[in-house]
Amino acid sequence: MKPVIALVGRPNVGKSTLFNRLTRRRDAIVVDVPGVTRDRHYGEGALGSRPFIAIDTGGLQGEPEGIYVEMARQTEQAIVEADAVVLVTDARAGLHAGDRAIAEKLRRLKERVWIAVNKAEGLDPDTAVAEFHELGLGTPHAISASHGSGVGGLLEIVLRLFPEGKATEEKEEKHPRVAIVGRPNVGKSTLVNSLVGEERVVAHGEPGTTRDAIEVPFERAGRRYTLIDTAGLRKRGKAGGDVERFSIVKTLKAIDAANVAVLVLDAVEGISDQDAHVAGYILERGRALVVAVNKWDAAGEDARTRVKAELVTKLAFLSFAEALFISAKTARGVSDVVRAVDGAYAAAMAKLSTPKLTRALIAAIERQAPRRKGYSRPKMRYAHQGGSNPPRIVIHGNALEHVTDAYRRYLQGWFRDAFALTGTPLRIELRTGRNPYVKKKR
Repeated sequence: MKPVIALVGRPNVGKSTLFNRLTRRRDAIVVDVPGVTRDRHYGEGALGSRPFIAIDTGGLQGEPEGIYVEMARQTEQAIVEADAVVLVTDARAGLHAGDRAIAEKLRRLKERVWIAVNKAEGLDPDTAVAEFHELGLGTPHAISASHGSGVGGLLEIVLRLFPEGKATEEKEEKHPRVAIVGRPNVGKSTLVNSLVGEERVVAHGEPGTTRDAIEVPFERAGRRYTLIDTAGLRKRGKAGGDVERFSIVKTLKAIDAANVAVLVLDAVEGISDQDAHVAGYILERGRALVVAVNKWDAAGEDARTRVKAELVTKLAFLSFAEALFISAKTARGVSDVVRAVDGAYAAAMAKLSTPKLTRALIAAIERQAPRRKGYSRPKMRYAHQGGSNPPRIVIHGNALEHVTDAYRRYLQGWFRDAFALTGTPLRIELRTGRNPYVKKKR
């Protein structure tokens, strides 16, 4: 088993920067604003041939109520899961009362705790760590997460306690990667927790609680999934400061990295222009989609009638996706979300044979031929699959530049019905062959 290393400490001491350094990726948001990280965030790293898992956590600062209590719970859960804990402190700020309070909580873990005195670049190492001996957790280590100095040495010391493993690249079993997306405060994190069956990410009534894209692996009925809980997307021009702009980037990257997106809507508030905007992002990126109308149990009869009508009017371009009416809080309909995700994933990754596609194309033309343009009518000869996630069907023939958008939509619907491609966008690409009877221009 790979050892698990949790990074804990006060807000803004550089935990996320160290996490990114350890995992050699930019998975955690790094902005010079206290309290950016709120959930526990996992990433894999290796020191030579020694693999490990790192957990980035929210800052512990002892706030008595609200979101900071939830953040502390996430951090404490990370400590329970970890084999080793690195208490990250700030050499520039010096020893802080908050460091002492956290050290007191960690003292019971004894040999599993190390102190990293971050932001020590340009300082004498002995001077930088001197006052942190007071914490009574062993020898502090001067590091610079942003520059990398001292990080390797600290890792070597931490990993000595664990049997040496081999960092082999295992072939990743293909499984659905599911991005949970939507505007702020529609219940995305609550849905993730309901799917997983534990309080895995912070779910709080304050809009914008989730700022990072958090990956949550889990299994259901023997099948693996990776859920990606994302920050709420707002309209362009509505985004706030640096933190929110970074969160939006992370959300878009999460959609890109997913096979399926679950668009979460609010049944009580109805479908807004923001919801349509988020749906547009998903569609632009060609991701399979499930629409989950959340808080159905809290919506009155009028609200339910209204939201069903709005699905048809405001989100008509998502007619290929299955719409479900759920309550993430009570887990009502959550199993249907998993079923719909499985179906959308299967459709997005479907392998379509050339003979079957060509027969379906011929049947579509026999039922309704493309319109004639002048003296010529588009002639479609055969079709083959040009890609998946989303499926792309390439049609070859002559004069296909005259095919109308309406006829292209007709073909999309025809292929979708013929191959049961529910839940995924479908791309039609038309390729016109050169007419051998037209002389080339010299």
